[in-house]
Amino acid sequence: MSSRMKGFAFFLLALCCCLSGTQGQGDHEDQKACCSSATCSLMKELTSIAEKLGAMGEKLGTMGDNLRLMETRLQTSENEVEELKRLTGGRPQVAFSATLWETGDATGNTGPFTTPIPLQYKKVFSNTGSSYNPATGIFTATVKGMYYFHFTMMNNLNTPPNSVVCLTKNGQRLVSVWDTVGTDAHDSGSNAVVIPLEVGDNVYVELQANRLVHDDRMNYNTFSGFLLFPM
Repeated sequence: MSSRMKGFAFFLLALCCCLSGTQGQGDHEDQKACCSSATCSLMKELTSIAEKLGAMGEKLGTMGDNLRLMETRLQTSENEVEELKRLTGGRPQVAFSATLWETGDATGNTGPFTTPIPLQYKKVFSNTGSSYNPATGIFTATVKGMYYFHFTMMNNLNTPPNSVVCLTKNGQRLVSVWDTVGTDAHDSGSNAVVIPLEVGDNVYVELQANRLVHDDRMNYNTFSGFLLFPM
């Protein structure tokens, strides 16, 4: 119980005593009995009020302790955020790099499919900012800014070759790598772009319909990108 609550409780008890002493000086026994009964009832009520006030004081004290604990935790979180800003220069960091197959001993072709599909680069080398999703092969911008993307492709190792992939933004093809003619079955290629992205924009490498690419433990097919600067 707080000192203020205790003082109030003592005041109530003192008031009860005064009332009891005053009413006990009556001239008649029946009046004294009546006053004594009323005083006892009043004392009980005042005592109950004092107990309730004491319980409220304890609850308020507990709430104050919890509030101070929350303030301490908030201050700790703010300090951690400031330290992170100091280490990164206050700039958001977004970067990723992945290759097509998750297991290094796998070998073979991906495709063909009847419709264009995003290639799922499942082996992730890095993914700072967690903007790249290996389950879908899609990079989703979480920061508005200028980005750099790069991708590589190995053809299907057959004659004639039949490989076409395109870097795509929100369903729009930007740049491509082709290998569909010739007698050389061991060709690879790459391409890159620098593009602005809004938050929520999607970028991925799309394998075109009825085309295929080859890969093995050498990891010929890659997809990488990073934030150049926010805007």
